[in-house]
Amino acid sequence: MDDIVRQAMTKWPNVPDCFGWLGLDSRGQWHMRDDRVQHLGAFQSGQAGAKGSVLRHEKLIDFIHRNYDADVQGRWFFQNGPQRVYIELEVAPYIWRLSESFEPTAHTGQAAQVIACLVDEAGRVYLKTTAGFGLVHTLDVALVAEAIEKNLWIPEDCLSRELPERFGFVISPQQG
Repeated sequence: MDDIVRQAMTKWPNVPDCFGWLGLDSRGQWHMRDDRVQHLGAFQSGQAGAKGSVLRHEKLIDFIHRNYDADVQGRWFFQNGPQRVYIELEVAPYIWRLSESFEPTAHTGQAAQVIACLVDEAGRVYLKTTAGFGLVHTLDVALVAEAIEKNLWIPEDCLSRELPERFGFVISPQQG
């Protein structure tokens, strides 16, 4: 967490939390969700326009990544100065990209090591890692297949609806 964020939290300890305004999609992109967008439906709904607009500002994205964390209830948030901005997750708290040597890096830039590989009923691939749980980016599924063929990973079947409870994360803090 940035030092300036810690200072702001100390200076203004009672700022209310923010819900519904920021989402993380299955490709590791951040989405801003204003009131109009939130009224279109839940981030995960698939409703046209309900995700909001993709953030493109690199410095803002880097700031979010440095201050991205989870609370004890498994609700992921971005600590924006003294305010917690809770994140609507499309699928999982991390989106993993893989190197040619099968090493995962989160959408936040955090490197990790694979503990387990899971495949859900829709064929989506997830990794439990030393940094946490997340979805493998669709562009890297071929690398997962290669890791499995080389017996580096043994895929475990799972049901997507069971993953939040099993791995301790909340998809929609706004609805929960």
